[in-house]
Amino acid sequence: MTTKNSADSAAQRVAALRAQLEDANYRYYVLDDPTLADADYDRLLRELEALEAAHPELASADSPTQRVGSTPAGHFEEVRHAVPMLSLGNAFSDEEVADFVRKIVDRLDVEAPSFSVEPKLDGLAISLRYEDGHFVQGATRGDGATGEDVTANLRTVKAIPMRLRGEGWPPVLEVRGEVYMPLAAFKAYNEKALRDDGKVLANPRNGAAGSLRQLDPRITAQRPLAFYAYAVGVVEGYELPPTHSATLQQLREWGFPVSAESGVVAGTEGLLGYYRRMGARRDSLPFDIDGVVYKLDDYAGQREMGFVSRAPRWAIAHKFPAQEQSTVLEGIDIQIGRTGAATPVARLKPVQVAGVVVTNATLHNADQIARLDVRIGDTVIVRRAGDVIPEIVRVVPEYRDPHAPQWRMPEACPVCGSEIVREEGEAVWRCSGELTCAAQRKEAIRHFASRRAMDIEGLGERFIDLFVETEVVKSPADIYALTLDDLILVKLVLDASPSTVEMSLRMHLSANQNEEAAKLFEAPSAFRPEVLVDADSNDWRTDGRQYVIRIVRDRAVRFEWNRKKIATKWAENLVEAIDHSRRTTLERFLFALGIQHVGESTAKALALWFGDLELIRRLPWPLFKRVPDIGGEVARSLGHFFDQPGNQQVIDDLLARKVEIGDAHAPSPKLRDGLNLATLLVDMEIPKVTKIRADQLATAFGDAQKLLDAPEHAYITAGLPADSAQALASWLSVDENAQLLTRVGEALARLDALTPAASTAAAGPLDGQTAVLTGTLSALTRDEAKARLEALGAKVAGSVSKKTAFVVAGEAAGSKLDKAQELGVEVWDEARLLAFLAEHE
Repeated sequence: MTTKNSADSAAQRVAALRAQLEDANYRYYVLDDPTLADADYDRLLRELEALEAAHPELASADSPTQRVGSTPAGHFEEVRHAVPMLSLGNAFSDEEVADFVRKIVDRLDVEAPSFSVEPKLDGLAISLRYEDGHFVQGATRGDGATGEDVTANLRTVKAIPMRLRGEGWPPVLEVRGEVYMPLAAFKAYNEKALRDDGKVLANPRNGAAGSLRQLDPRITAQRPLAFYAYAVGVVEGYELPPTHSATLQQLREWGFPVSAESGVVAGTEGLLGYYRRMGARRDSLPFDIDGVVYKLDDYAGQREMGFVSRAPRWAIAHKFPAQEQSTVLEGIDIQIGRTGAATPVARLKPVQVAGVVVTNATLHNADQIARLDVRIGDTVIVRRAGDVIPEIVRVVPEYRDPHAPQWRMPEACPVCGSEIVREEGEAVWRCSGELTCAAQRKEAIRHFASRRAMDIEGLGERFIDLFVETEVVKSPADIYALTLDDLILVKLVLDASPSTVEMSLRMHLSANQNEEAAKLFEAPSAFRPEVLVDADSNDWRTDGRQYVIRIVRDRAVRFEWNRKKIATKWAENLVEAIDHSRRTTLERFLFALGIQHVGESTAKALALWFGDLELIRRLPWPLFKRVPDIGGEVARSLGHFFDQPGNQQVIDDLLARKVEIGDAHAPSPKLRDGLNLATLLVDMEIPKVTKIRADQLATAFGDAQKLLDAPEHAYITAGLPADSAQALASWLSVDENAQLLTRVGEALARLDALTPAASTAAAGPLDGQTAVLTGTLSALTRDEAKARLEALGAKVAGSVSKKTAFVVAGEAAGSKLDKAQELGVEVWDEARLLAFLAEHE
């Protein structure tokens, strides 16, 4: 039985919790100065819910707990607005705004009237009724005279106060404003919906409107809605301040959020200045706006101006250019990005959106196309916000040709013809022709030349960009064909202007120029301005440099570079660096190829386990799973890369241009543990072929070809259940899978012949031991020390633990040394490391 003291205590705690939660909402939504962490807010709300459940007599309609949503309603009741919610007239030009102000000036006989200005939020207009400071009813605008009762839904919007703050408020107060969805919240909501296979919202405005018209308030409670107050309707028993701006300030003090972008300006210039400021900031605002609103600030002036039809003469909306328009989707092109991402781009019938003619729009990815069900020929709604790339937001299905086929991602890259692939679990499709795809060329070459790859010192980003743009370098192999003339010519064209390029080249021609060289400058000159110069900017055309270099190279012109007038040492150094990089390791070479998901550690593992490029480049993807830590995703990526003829051609070209891999060796004897048909059948990820089933198949058939030739009933005879046998037969009926099994069988035989027996492999002196490097070594770089320790069998880790065998500490060793001493781990200095390496290498 509840005692009076406990009930009093509960009532006091409930009152305190409500006050604390209401204050938190006020500070968050009105003052934009939150003081309570989300976790603390949730903890206090749960405590209040528990107290109200234990003491039903303390429940209240304006409690913060009532925001969570109530039982669904069957329909919305109508609400008649005591004061109609009128619409505003629109202005679309400076002249219309000036005309609006002129009429007010003439009628009121004022020189520069003051206006309250505010952003025009793109949400849903609502009316909130308060009696004695408590929220009692909320309604939509409807047709202006009659709206729908959405009280239960509005109670879930935390920005709307359930009871007013302070004191002195009217016995009856009607507040009008806009419910909207903040852009960040809209984005987060849709991202979560996609992860959960839920329904995404078309745009913030539709999200806000649809949320308030849910018959189940619990659904509304899950939507990230916000609110701004911008006016009052019915006010009883209270005299408003004389101006609209003062009323907004009063509403703010009573607990209503009012846009911080609101203000007061004077005259036409003040209005237009505000419009331009908000237009410039439009794309950085946390909410969507489609214009600004001007209201005569003085209430007496408003009454004198009166109304015309359904709109006030004292207010107007100055609209921004429309951000959404309808047009026809004429085609879908595939654009390949620098990382190979294949992005669908819509080709549109030209349409003006937000003041700009739009002909293309992003479709993001294939999943987005499927969600929108966009088809060529559809009428679509295109949205553009400021400088953001236009996007298609929805389809108008009633205009669709009923025979329009669904769109599918093409199989081949439109740039290089390589296969377009999509990895399991990823939204992005990618071109697999990394080394040969022109769209990916700069990034591929930049990576190829980087320090931890081929380490071509001096080949920087600026030159790579120019080499690629001028087509001097079309693949990594072309780097090894660069001559001194090529480098200096490219640098000269890079630095010269279009008007001086011919003169700059003439200065360095050989005295004994051949006939082809003489033709280079024959009149009319090949280097004429209309070929080289962009008329609008008087700068190089995008293909101007490419044109100059191509015709000079085609003529086989010989230069005698005047070293007093042009620097050549940098080019000589770069030629030397390129030549030096020809001698490399398998690990570096594999990393340099830029295969997706293949970083340094994976490249090192491939080199260690397989040992030879010619072997690696011919392996089917399941064999790569024999390397520890390489799973299906990385193995498939390797397989796709080496299956592309263009990538194989680049490797051939690199080898033909004397790139040498100096550390080739036989495959690791450790491979033998997995070199059997059963293991590889599991690696191939055949449906319903588990390890047990794979062992049964391997025992029954012995090799891949016999398994491939066997009829389905033979699989059952081998011990497979009927469903497993059917799944295997179905899988093998696909030509691609049958070919893969054949390749796996051939590779298995080849590896079996190449791989030494495990007994012949001598264990390294550091096998099974973990080492850590810290500080600076004088005789070795950290990378060199790591490589030499790993060659002796050690695993080199980045942190010290109890499992660490020893720590090598150089100069200025830090926290890792302290940790080693704390744990009692053995510490070597550099001299001991060098002595150990000398003894065991």
